[in-house]
Amino acid sequence: MLVISARRLMVAVTACAALARAVPLENRGTPVPPTQDAFYALPEAESLDSASPGTILRHRKVPSPIAAFRLLPENLQAAHQILYRTNNNFGNATATVLTVLVPHHADYRKVISHQSAEDAAFVNCAPSYALQFASDDSGFFGTTETQLELIVMQTFLEQGWIVILPDHEGPNGAFLANRQAGQAVLDGIRAALASKNLTGIENDARVGLWGYSGGSMASSWAAELQPEYAPEVKIAGAAVGGLVPSISNSLHKVNKGLAAGLIGGGINGLTHSYPELGKVLQDNILAEHKEKFFKPRTQCLGTNLLENTFADYYSMFKDTEIFQKEPATSIMAENAQGKSVPKVPLFVYKSVNDEISPIEDTDKLVKFYCDNGATVEYTRDFLSGHSGLAITAQTYVLPWLRQVMNGEPLAKGCSQSTKISTLLDISTLGLPKVLVDALLGLLGGPVGPPPFLFPL
Repeated sequence: MLVISARRLMVAVTACAALARAVPLENRGTPVPPTQDAFYALPEAESLDSASPGTILRHRKVPSPIAAFRLLPENLQAAHQILYRTNNNFGNATATVLTVLVPHHADYRKVISHQSAEDAAFVNCAPSYALQFASDDSGFFGTTETQLELIVMQTFLEQGWIVILPDHEGPNGAFLANRQAGQAVLDGIRAALASKNLTGIENDARVGLWGYSGGSMASSWAAELQPEYAPEVKIAGAAVGGLVPSISNSLHKVNKGLAAGLIGGGINGLTHSYPELGKVLQDNILAEHKEKFFKPRTQCLGTNLLENTFADYYSMFKDTEIFQKEPATSIMAENAQGKSVPKVPLFVYKSVNDEISPIEDTDKLVKFYCDNGATVEYTRDFLSGHSGLAITAQTYVLPWLRQVMNGEPLAKGCSQSTKISTLLDISTLGLPKVLVDALLGLLGGPVGPPPFLFPL
């Protein structure tokens, strides 16, 4: 087995990212962003209301190639975009876009719904746009997180699995409106399974979920909502890492820290669904902080983080306890996880020393699931940080997903383990060949498994 170290992997990733940054956007031909693209525009209310959730409203081939770090086009069999009907946080009809990535030699009976950690309050940060060649990342390194997730997507595509990515924040960048996000995931699956004449996906394809950090919220909410919202949607399993069960606890943990910029994106995202929160913030923001606080409405995650390192968001308001009072407390509680128990098997993984969300919150959520009959394999990683675990954990996430995607039985009930580090696990010393294959795919090689892996 070919093995590559985490350090060498990150050097390669950094080199690709630097190469992408080195080519000016004006020399590439920037694709039309969602705010100016008629494909993203919502249909008239009457036609939207009459369509059932998951209905395909529009379809097209991706207008600009899917590209690593916005520069290196992916060698895929096909890439599609689907506008489909879904619901917002309050059950009202809306629509969002699904991206469908088809590898060479695809197994059209297997689909992974990949929920990206978009973590921004601006629709132009959505993965359907951010993954396109020469897309505008709305600020320095704005969509780098989404682009880095291509490494994870590649590991799925190399299995022959079709990858679908919903713009789960919807048409207005409603980051942290988590019911909407979960519904968008489930309705995206509905749309994908109804798209055989467009994408080739079989209508009875086996479906798995993956999401990390902000993407884990969308995936976990989808798993919780599935029995009631979409009981006909069969999900083989969900791998969710870097969970953020409590928005309020996470806000307190990141304030004045390296990841403080998440607050600006998250709270502004909530105002897109809860205008009453926006009014309270507008009335209480100190004049000297107004531009800084609301700037994330037109920026993406990376820029928000870089511009707001160590920022104290509490001190930006006349009332420094504004996030511990109504309506903020009720809104954050409404969008916290743990509202119901998933019926689908879960693989949960989290850094014990996670810098974004306390490990105790995930421990508590897993206990709630397990006490109520869920099937959960829970792995805690002692040395890894929040960001690095997203990629390095694929060494044990991917085998679990292979098992569920192949229909192999899982042990019922719950198990929990704490590893010193993903990279020191005896069964996964170093990063396996699949990550090397993923990087080769990013560099232009054909994306997908050898043709003999799947029967015709």
